Amino acid sequence: MGNKVLILSASAGAGHVRAAQALERAFAAAGGAGEVRHVDALEFTNKVFRTIYSKTYIEMVDKAPDVLGWLYDALDSPWQKERRRLAWDKLNTRPFVKLLEREQPDLIVCTHFLPAEMVSWMKAKHRLACPQAIVVTDFDVHAMWLCHHYEHYCVALDETREHLIRLGIPPAKVSTTGIPIDPLFAEVKDKAAMRTKLGLGPDKTTILLSAGGFGVGPVEHIVTTLLGLAHPAQIVAICGRNAELLARMQALAAKATAAPGALVPVGYTTAMDEYMSAADVLVGKPGGLTTSEALAKGLLLVIVNPIPGQEERNSDHLLEAGAAIRCNNLPVLAYKLDRLLDDGPRVTRMRQSGARLAKPHAARDVVRISLGLAGART
Repeated sequence: MGNKVLILSASAGAGHVRAAQALERAFAAAGGAGEVRHVDALEFTNKVFRTIYSKTYIEMVDKAPDVLGWLYDALDSPWQKERRRLAWDKLNTRPFVKLLEREQPDLIVCTHFLPAEMVSWMKAKHRLACPQAIVVTDFDVHAMWLCHHYEHYCVALDETREHLIRLGIPPAKVSTTGIPIDPLFAEVKDKAAMRTKLGLGPDKTTILLSAGGFGVGPVEHIVTTLLGLAHPAQIVAICGRNAELLARMQALAAKATAAPGALVPVGYTTAMDEYMSAADVLVGKPGGLTTSEALAKGLLLVIVNPIPGQEERNSDHLLEAGAAIRCNNLPVLAYKLDRLLDDGPRVTRMRQSGARLAKPHAARDVVRISLGLAGART
């Protein structure tokens, strides 16, 4: 096709960028897309705006989640407050607008509402003419994702599709694709082989803890509680780039002499698909990307400390579908998980529910739809 494709994300939280990276790989696998480039829109804004969007968001997640939840709900008024927000965003994204005018791509795919809004405005002003696909990266859709000038929405659930239709989006312009995840997560990998490769015990229930997503206190509390499981288990604590957290987890593992190997701390890794293939259970926050990856790998989901707002809503969808349990009181986490593991039929039902929600090929489907938009234009 030879078209120029821009995938636009924003580094406010990791999920939007990871979804964009997954689409990059899916475009490469599909072939024929021409030049494909991923751009973080926040890199082309001023420093104050960038700080508000990324660092302030992360600080609020850590220190003031209730305020974040209040803001989420306060701003969730479909087709309201658009002009004020657009005026603020236009003021702060001039380098980004210039980039788009210079590039003049043949296709744009957005995994964050900020670039989607700016592209919509530029299309309205005839400063861009290419089709835009908007990929919602949570199970629910927030009002800030709503645009007037776009060609297609890709969403996680049929309910979310229906929500957009009820808000005035034409049915032909919304597809239930799922949230794009790296195509690696669609590959079936043998559980026993992955455990051997990663140096894990072959016969223990394997619990994956995305520890990097939690604040300082809850991580120790979660791990200490899980170490009290009655079932023979090993806890793989993924600490990401947090060296201090990794050191604390290693110290905790050294103290757990009663059950050597029960806690396996892991630093930054690019092998999350292998760790998920090796695991039985994921304990963590229900972010859109991590949840979609875990569902693709058939994991049981145990939700702990969801961020008010989008993660609360993700949690609601997972619980309603029967694909997860939630623990609001950390002291009973091991108790709840033991009860679940004791109930074989319930475990089977949860896995089946998760399989119905899973969309391991979401990235491929988004790419197919997007290329169709570009093809219709040429």
